[in-house]
Amino acid sequence: MLNFIYYPVSFIMWVWHQAFGFVFGANSGISWVLAVIFLVFTLRAILYKPFVGQVRSMRKMQEMAPEMQKLRKKYANDKQKLSQEMQKLQSENGANPLGGCLPVLVQVPVFIGLFHVLREFKPGQTENYFFGADEVRSFVDSDFFGAKLGASVVNTQYSTTSLADLGGNLTSQLIVMIPLMILAGIFTHITARHSVARQAANPATMANSQTAIMQKLMLYVFPIGVVVGGPFLPLAILFYWVSNNLWTLGQQYIVYKKIDAEEAEKKEQATAQRNSLAPKPGQKPQRDVRGSTNGLTDGTTNGSAPADEVDADSNGSVDGESPSAPAKKPGAKPVNKPKPGAKPVGGKPANRPAGQGGRPGGGGNRTQARKGKKRR
Repeated sequence: MLNFIYYPVSFIMWVWHQAFGFVFGANSGISWVLAVIFLVFTLRAILYKPFVGQVRSMRKMQEMAPEMQKLRKKYANDKQKLSQEMQKLQSENGANPLGGCLPVLVQVPVFIGLFHVLREFKPGQTENYFFGADEVRSFVDSDFFGAKLGASVVNTQYSTTSLADLGGNLTSQLIVMIPLMILAGIFTHITARHSVARQAANPATMANSQTAIMQKLMLYVFPIGVVVGGPFLPLAILFYWVSNNLWTLGQQYIVYKKIDAEEAEKKEQATAQRNSLAPKPGQKPQRDVRGSTNGLTDGTTNGSAPADEVDADSNGSVDGESPSAPAKKPGAKPVNKPKPGAKPVGGKPANRPAGQGGRPGGGGNRTQARKGKKRR
């Protein structure tokens, strides 16, 4: 029924057994233990990218937690609208809650497949999916420090072949299984604690009661369950569990470190960009000829000539011309109009009408009159 799971699992295990059997011997228990361990490593290597996507999705979900909490309060009485707004928020931020479940969901059928394949290693079995009669006999005869890989301490109707049928003894089995059960429980707790510590950085996530319950299950119930359920599992499953947790710890360290470095780099780039756009300390705005401020301090005005090359008179005109005055005709003399109330500066005022300090035949200029008296 589940042959699409059993055949791939047995094939990967068969490949690694062939590789390590060439080094340690086909009937060696070490070859079979390493075949199980590298079955785990192969699966986790395939799931590396989905795991990275899972971590990124969890980060985005944590960042969206405050907004999601607001939506829950806003649409507390409208579940359909709440679901639509939640999906919209997740779509806008590129978060996919289901994507984070993929690595876990894939490992479940692999665990089931390995458990089933180990059950089929029975004395007298002619084949076991990709394993032939010789491989089946090799597995049954092999042991790891006297412990049988396919046997469990407590037999049930769902357990593998009994320890007596495989030719093992209870003492050797317990000597190997008890340390593995303890290690499996410890590594499960450490892995869960590492994940919970990452989630604890977001107070909004920790405030969720369901999340708090799940964290307690991960921290205490699951590790205890592994220890208690160890005697009911084949020894090879315990090797699978320990190696899987070791891979998870190393992978979490590498992936989290990489993502933290990426986020720190993005923050530094954003800070540098804001600093580049902000005015420098002590920088003063520069006004151009028209009186507008362009914030330049190098003496230029809106890309025009430097300010020291602009010859502007007291009324804001340039080179004797008003900015609004029409263009001069060729050969025309410049006309300087004094400001209202301004006193003439030296000599006869330009274009001053007759009779105002320069009447013909009578008044003239006071200075000219004084000069005439002296001549007389």
